[in-house]
Amino acid sequence: MASQRIPEDQASKVFDLAARLYAQHNDSYTLDELTQAGAEIDIPPEFVEAALAQLQTEAATAQQQRQQGQARNRQLKLAGLIAGVVMLGAIALTYNHLATASQQVDLAWAQVENQFQRRADLIPNLVTATETGAQRQQELAMILATARQNYLTADTQAEKMAAAEDVTAALNQFQVVVLANPDMGNSQLYVGLQDELAGTENRIATERRRYNQAVAAYNQRVIKFPTSLVAGLFGFQPKPLFTASNPEPPTLAP
Repeated sequence: MASQRIPEDQASKVFDLAARLYAQHNDSYTLDELTQAGAEIDIPPEFVEAALAQLQTEAATAQQQRQQGQARNRQLKLAGLIAGVVMLGAIALTYNHLATASQQVDLAWAQVENQFQRRADLIPNLVTATETGAQRQQELAMILATARQNYLTADTQAEKMAAAEDVTAALNQFQVVVLANPDMGNSQLYVGLQDELAGTENRIATERRRYNQAVAAYNQRVIKFPTSLVAGLFGFQPKPLFTASNPEPPTLAP
């Protein structure tokens, strides 16, 4: 093997491969080893030291940049997390305000319904008081009783509002005709019922005004930006005001 002759064209390949194998075998070198290796290929020691220092500086710079990049990523993630928490908090707060306003509307409407129910409970007594009255009074009493029954059987809020207005119209016509009858107008039973009705109508007006105020405040939240975004997201819709529609009074049979 020692006396074997290696062709010149393979000698460079042998040295190149040997250098790679040596590099793989020695994964690190001392400065003296690098200086010695440089001397073998006529590289002055100061250039080897300068090259090593430059490489170390570049490695340190690269490491610092990686650390800075990681720090920026952490800051961005933290900022995103904080922004997400703030946004969720704002959405939750807005939702709670909308839910509270909606509940206030529902409570206000319940008070209106209480007064309507109170008025409806008085109507049978009015009808009874007119059983011995004139034909016209009895016809009005039947119209009033029908309007009351329509209110009691109404399902939706809109139906109840419309039926309540019909009851109001029937009551107004009923009272005009009955009060024109001296016997009925001076009846102690009717006078007592009339006083109760008057008090109930006043309470209805008060509760309807409070309901409309609650609806106005709620609707303003629902349609006002940016609350409207949360309202649309969770299905909050504007609610109807309860305004007097001035329905036509029922007509009597000829």
